[in-house]
Amino acid sequence: MSANIDGLITYSKSKKDVAITKVDEAIKGLAFECAKINFNTVSKRSGVSKNFLYSNEIIKSRIETLRNKQINHNINQRAKFDQTAKSKDVIIAAKDKRIAKLEEENTRLRLQIEFLQTRLYEK
Repeated sequence: MSANIDGLITYSKSKKDVAITKVDEAIKGLAFECAKINFNTVSKRSGVSKNFLYSNEIIKSRIETLRNKQINHNINQRAKFDQTAKSKDVIIAAKDKRIAKLEEENTRLRLQIEFLQTRLYEK
């Protein structure tokens, strides 16, 4: 009877090893493609059940870690975009201020030219 159990245990272990290899390949492929890494995508790519992914603590922690890294990366990208938008607004405001100053100087210089032209014609 123990021979039958030993065969089942060996088969179960080899099946688990194959599943872990499939999961590892799926995670590497998703990371290479810069695709979302979560339990659903890994399950679909590897052909392994989600229950297996959740029950294996090593795989579970690896997927959660990679998923959190992607989420943090996305948040950082949004923050970078927000900083860029804010700095763009600051640059636009500075240019508007400079344009207003130049227009004021232009108007002042036109008035001076008119004044000097009238004085020139009066002579």
